[in-house]
Amino acid sequence: MKPVHTPHLTDLPADPDVVVVGAGSAGIAAARALLAAGLSVAVLEARDRIGGRAVTTAFRGHPVDLGAHWLHAGPINPLVKLGLARGEKLRHAPTGGHTFVRGRQAPPAARAALDRAFDLADRAMTLGAQRPEDRSAQSVLTPIGPHAQRVIAIHGLVSGRPLDEVSLHDFPSSEYAHNWFITGGLGAYLARLAEGLPIRLGTAVDGIDWSGPGVRVSTASGTLQARAVLVTAPMAVLQAGAIRFSPGLPPGLQEAVQAFTQGVYEHVILHWPGSPFRGPDRLTQLSGTRLEPPGLLTNIDGAPFHFLELDLERARALDGRDPHAPARFARAVMAGQFGYRAIRDLQVLAATAWRNDPWSRASWAVIPPGKAPAREALKTPAGERVWFAGEALSREQWGTAGGAWEEGTRAAGEMVARLRKIPGTPLDL
Repeated sequence: MKPVHTPHLTDLPADPDVVVVGAGSAGIAAARALLAAGLSVAVLEARDRIGGRAVTTAFRGHPVDLGAHWLHAGPINPLVKLGLARGEKLRHAPTGGHTFVRGRQAPPAARAALDRAFDLADRAMTLGAQRPEDRSAQSVLTPIGPHAQRVIAIHGLVSGRPLDEVSLHDFPSSEYAHNWFITGGLGAYLARLAEGLPIRLGTAVDGIDWSGPGVRVSTASGTLQARAVLVTAPMAVLQAGAIRFSPGLPPGLQEAVQAFTQGVYEHVILHWPGSPFRGPDRLTQLSGTRLEPPGLLTNIDGAPFHFLELDLERARALDGRDPHAPARFARAVMAGQFGYRAIRDLQVLAATAWRNDPWSRASWAVIPPGKAPAREALKTPAGERVWFAGEALSREQWGTAGGAWEEGTRAAGEMVARLRKIPGTPLDL
């Protein structure tokens, strides 16, 4: 599907100081920071577009995100700060949502009970994370009443894995009070931030040789030499061996790469003008029926588009089936809740499958119990020539475009500081 915005890109320099692997949020942030510091940069992107796991396409003339959509953790999210400074059309994500039980909107007391269950679970996990031993996030949950399974399911959805597979020491914040959306789509926003950058699309990196004083980055169309390389490819892609390192990465880095598991968070995109949902950008819970999805975002940007969210279990159940399986599932969910007459004008437009995309292989990277130090370990470069960045390295914002941007900026700053110390270069102090 064609992105709604395609930035103008510039040619690569012949002898770049730094090669950046990947033109997602981390790669774009790093390229901007490196160029601002006076280094020459070449960004190589395997896909035929920029943005990585954030892309905005148009459905019926309306921009819709197929990947990253939320701007989480506004007070610390660099994309929020940058967006406000640029005059982008940001809007606060509402904190209030809807709860439907067998087609009827539940009274406020029911929503309040669910909120209390979340508070109890979050308190238990916060206290549990203060203990020195790491274990699963689910293991510390005390009895939280009749909403326990729904709380566990929703936390599993936003974590990308079931809670018993997520490190308690690495559990993400589920605070929704300071989140934002951006009119026109997050993918389109990132595309605008890539305007004028030296990026070559359709160029997958298959090897990095760092045996010499610099690096040699190989692709099917040739090899680039540089002083250093920044790898922003997803952890699942690195685990699959898509990029060969020569020599192999040091044991600490290799162990950190292999520590992650694949987070799965997909959505089915619905167009439903006659839906019973009211108010823009509302998180909505459906319960009381056989099919209870863990997440639903309704009336996106005030338009009749809705995201039916799929967690790991539900997404995997669709693998190996025909292309219309996500649509049948979505219609069955809504018909079970509201009846078949209510969904006469419901259309399923698309379903994401980042878990099966060869250049992502997951929605994001998840740390299992006992592996929490892996994110920090990846911040140590190999031979001070091979750096890593991406959402997987962000402790506070992992799994997000903001976290990837943060890490791309951090790595670029470290690379600038290091390369300025090497004699005989334009950056020699």
